[in-house]
This record gives sequence, structure tokens and C-alpha cells, in this order.
Amino acid sequence: MSIAPIVQTVEVKATPARAFELFAGRIGTWWPGSTVGAQKHANIVIEPVVGGRVYEVDGDGDETTWGAVLAWDPPGRLLIDWQLGEGWKYDERCHTDVEVTFEALASGGTRVTLTHGRLEGFGVIAEDRAAQLRGGWPSKVAAFGEFVDAVVAAQS
Repeated sequence: MSIAPIVQTVEVKATPARAFELFAGRIGTWWPGSTVGAQKHANIVIEPVVGGRVYEVDGDGDETTWGAVLAWDPPGRLLIDWQLGEGWKYDERCHTDVEVTFEALASGGTRVTLTHGRLEGFGVIAEDRAAQLRGGWPSKVAAFGEFVDAVVAAQS
């Protein structure tokens, strides 16, 4: 079974380095809606090193793992092993890829492309999960774009 990757793109008014920094370093600030822990997240952390953890932290300090960093290549690319399986719970056997690239534009901005691939890694829930993610990633990527442009505007 092969499932087409989910691809979402947004153009932001920041350099690739700044966009990368805001995506990876402040994801807990711009990520909209609920996350996967028992409580709403107080922060989301992407540890800035290959092998680093990706996890959320709730208001009580409890951590819920999402996956691991496979590639940390600022300012151009971030690759995460997304390991949220059945019930949106961490599953060490579940492996899908979330790749985010940051491409400089002639305007001085950046095209940010998020690709969620290897969706077959969700196993028996792959088709249903892909459908859910096709509905969810657009709002996440749009929220990131709005956040970046607001940060840039506030600094102007």
C-alpha cells in the first residue's frame, strides 16, 4: 500500500534562518488547537540536534513524546520521525516523516513546505490517519505563516 504524501506550503515574510528558528524554536507558541497529552500543551519542544526528542509539555510539566529529530539542517531543512500512532499516542513502532524545508524567495521571504510522508508507517490506520492529517495540516501551516508574519511586522 502506498499513500501519497501530504504537502502544505506557505510563504512568509522572513528569511529562511528566521523562519526555521520560529518554526522549530517557538512551535509551542504558534501551534493551534489541541495536542496529544492529557492536558493542553504549555510548550512543544524540538530538541535542536539529530536524535533529539520532539515532545509537548503540559502545565504540570508532564511530557508527551511525539517523535525524534532525524535531520537538523538550519536554515534549510528539518526532518522529524513522527511517531504518533493509534489514538494519537506515542508508538515506538510507528514511523512517518514530517519534513519542513525553507526556501529563500527573491522577495526576501521564504517558502516553507511541510511534507508528511511514509504514511504507510501508521499501519492498519494509515488511510484514516492520512485523511485526518489532510484536514489538519492546512490549519497548522497557515497558523505558522500568520505567526511569522505577525512577529516580523511587530519587529518592523
